[in-house]
Amino acid sequence: MSRHPNPGPNGDAATGLRPNTDGVSPPSLRFGYGTNGLADLRLDDALGLLADLGYDGVGLTLDHMHLDPLAPDLAARTRRVAHRLDALGLGVTVETGARYVLDPRRKHGPSLLDPDPDDRARRVDLLLRAVRVAADLGAHAVHCFSGIVPDGTDEDTAWKRLTEALTPVLDAAGTAGVPLAVEPEPGHLLATLADFHHLRRTLGDPGPLGLTLDLGHCQCLEPLPPADCVRDAAPWLRHVQIEDMRRGVHEHLPFGDGEMDFPPVLAALAATGYQGLTVVELPRHSHAGPHFAAHSLPFLRHAATQAAAFAAPAPASTSSVPAAPHGDPSATSSVPAAPHGDPSANPEGSSTP
Repeated sequence: MSRHPNPGPNGDAATGLRPNTDGVSPPSLRFGYGTNGLADLRLDDALGLLADLGYDGVGLTLDHMHLDPLAPDLAARTRRVAHRLDALGLGVTVETGARYVLDPRRKHGPSLLDPDPDDRARRVDLLLRAVRVAADLGAHAVHCFSGIVPDGTDEDTAWKRLTEALTPVLDAAGTAGVPLAVEPEPGHLLATLADFHHLRRTLGDPGPLGLTLDLGHCQCLEPLPPADCVRDAAPWLRHVQIEDMRRGVHEHLPFGDGEMDFPPVLAALAATGYQGLTVVELPRHSHAGPHFAAHSLPFLRHAATQAAAFAAPAPASTSSVPAAPHGDPSATSSVPAAPHGDPSANPEGSSTP
C-alpha cells in the first residue's frame, strides 16, 4: 500500500520532508484525468464527468472515440470541444498514445522508428495534427513518445530516425507556441530521463522540446527516487502523468495499490512551480473509469494537503543535470541509465496499454 507519512514537528527522515515554516504555501497543483481511462464514455460525457468531480483539466488522447484526428472536419470538431472545455472550465493537454488510431493491426504502430519512411511519415502527420489541435484548444502541451526499437534496427539508426522525425514537429510546435512534451517510456528507445537529455542535446536543445514525466515510471525504473526525478526534471517539465506503480513492474495501478509515496513527490512537484496539469493515467481501467476518476481526485487532494505542510529539501548532491532549461549541450548525467528492456512481462502505460 502507498504510504501517507504523518511527520512530527521536526519533519520525517523517512520521507526527506521538513516542515514548511516560512509562511509561504507551495503553488497549487492542478489535477486532470486521462480520457484513455474513460474510453467507454462519449467525450462530451467524459468532460462533463470530470468537471462535476472537480478536476482542473483533462489529458485528451486523440482517438477514434475521442476527437478522431483522422476523421473529416477535424477543425470544426476541435472548435466544438474547445467551447465545451471553456464552458466547463477545464484545462487540457493533448496526448497521442492511442493504441490503434493509425493501424488496426499494430498497437502504437507505425512509430517514429519504423523502418519504412512512409510509415514514419504517418506518425509525424499524426503529431502535426495534434499540434494544430492543441493550438486550437489552447492546450498547454502535446505529449508524444519515441516507440520501441524495431527488430533488426541498431540504436544509432533508431536515434537518427527519431531526431529526423521530430524535427518538423518541433518546428510546427514552435510556430504554434505549444511545447512538445516527449515521454520516457519503459521498453522504448527513449526510456529514461537520461535518454531524454540525450535527445535534447542531439537536437541542439530546441526551445519547443519539453518533457512528459510519468511519475509511476520514475517509481518503476529510474535510479533516483521519484521526488528527486521531479527536481532534476523541473526545468523541462511540460506535462506530468501520475498513477501508482511498483518498482521494476511497468503496470499502471490505482492509487494505494502500488509502492509510491505520494506526499514527497507532490511536494517536490509543487516546489518546482509547475503550472501544467498532473493527469491520472489509468488506461487499463476504462471498464470502471467513472469509479476510478471519482476516487482518484480525493486521494490526490489528500496527498497534496499533506505535501503542502512541508517544503522539499535541496536537490540531491548526486544529481548532475543542469539547472537551466537550456544548459550546456555537452553536459551529461552521472546517473547510470536503466536498461532499455521492458521491466515487466505485462507492460502497461500511456504508450503501451
